[in-house]
Amino acid sequence: MNNALNLGYAVLFWKIQIALMKAKLEPYLGFLHGMQKGEPSLVCDFQDLYRYLIDDFAIEYCRTVRATDFVLREEEYSANRKGKRQYLNDPKNDALFNCLDKYFEKKVAVPRMRRGKHQEIVTLISEEAFLFAKYLRDEKPTWHPRTVELS
Repeated sequence: MNNALNLGYAVLFWKIQIALMKAKLEPYLGFLHGMQKGEPSLVCDFQDLYRYLIDDFAIEYCRTVRATDFVLREEEYSANRKGKRQYLNDPKNDALFNCLDKYFEKKVAVPRMRRGKHQEIVTLISEEAFLFAKYLRDEKPTWHPRTVELS
């Protein structure tokens, strides 16, 4: 479960950062998260809007994972310390990446900015960044994030 969540959050983080930069917003100037070394706080703010989608994905994906899908690997934690850690095996790890890519391409019932009643999750993230930018530039009087209803 932790592998799926970590990967999902990392991919979400980069998709949001790209969307914010395309909307010409500074990823490090956030509102809810404080300034932390190397952490773009606006990306973290936006990530909270979509974290529930990754949680849902990880829960559904992990229902397909079995004990045989894991391998035990020895790692060096420091110069004098070794330990063992479980990872998904290569085929299941590849499947996780593929499923996550498909998940972001999943159509959701949130109207697009211009036309259409459905859009992909990745498009929703990009559009929200643009709508937020319009609000910050006083081109829109309000901004209410559009969310996906889980079924």
